[in-house]
Amino acid sequence: MIHKEGRVLLVVLLVLLGIANIMVYFGFPEKPTVFNLTLGITIILYLLVLQFFRNPKVVTPVNDKHVVAPADGKVVVIEETTETEYLKDKRIQVSIFMSPVNVHVNRMPVKGAVEFFKYHAGKYLVAWHPKSSIENERTTLVVKTPSGIPILMRQIAGALARRIKWYVKEGQEFEQGQEFGFIKFGSRVDVFLPLDAKVKVNIGDKTKGGMTVLAELD
Repeated sequence: MIHKEGRVLLVVLLVLLGIANIMVYFGFPEKPTVFNLTLGITIILYLLVLQFFRNPKVVTPVNDKHVVAPADGKVVVIEETTETEYLKDKRIQVSIFMSPVNVHVNRMPVKGAVEFFKYHAGKYLVAWHPKSSIENERTTLVVKTPSGIPILMRQIAGALARRIKWYVKEGQEFEQGQEFGFIKFGSRVDVFLPLDAKVKVNIGDKTKGGMTVLAELD
């Protein structure tokens, strides 16, 4: 299934690439090799963009004690840090880097109500840059679980990903694994967990959004 964020872009791109191929076909009628090369390149380009917007069906193993990954990608940070924007206390930060080949849908790691949401305009440093989480374009989202535990997440834009989408508002209720946003062409998602959470992943582990268990809550 193709995600709604990519449908218009894919139609426009298909038309533009089609026009380009027609122009090459009639512009070089005696050079079929040029047309075949152009056709091959445009097909590969279109398929690359198409895979950015795939939206596979996900069945989340619902568990109130678990925090599931909000995105497909690779775990690049697991560390104790101080969250200064909203929670203002010590947390365990788990960061997932989304490459251009990953699914870019963002899913709720826990069931709960949105307690806080804010969008921040900013820079477009590469997603693994130490300052990207505080200087890049980003959103901050806090979900409080039914047991009263706040889980904070950040969608962070990178050098390539400059389109963060979110489908949340304060007070809104979400189920675990439910889609809450999309980052076009990848980037990073940070999750801030309580210090007593039992982290279930390691640096370098691959995650599946809405499926991989990041941590277990006390």
